[in-house]
Amino acid sequence: MNELISFIIISIGILADIIGCIGLVRFPDVYTRLQASTKCVTLGTCGIFFGVFFYYGFTSIGIKALLVMIFIFLTSPVSSHALARAAYKSNIKLSEKSICDEYKKEKK
Repeated sequence: MNELISFIIISIGILADIIGCIGLVRFPDVYTRLQASTKCVTLGTCGIFFGVFFYYGFTSIGIKALLVMIFIFLTSPVSSHALARAAYKSNIKLSEKSICDEYKKEKK
């Protein structure tokens, strides 16, 4: 039973990674691509590691998967924010389809 549940969780994680990769290819600018990649890593990869943890339990492999999952949850949003801020400060333009620029309003 644990094998089936862990297989389902890992499959959901792989599906989220695939959808995130499609978003990386299809989205128009660096900011929306960063959003897709962050969601992909956080949901998809952590889903895969949670499936591994669920399968192995509290063994050495399971604990390592849990620690990697916690590390990804802490570092992925922070690094994405830093990259987006650096891109904005480097004057990389938003897509023409973008509705508003909240950061520009805040700077004034």
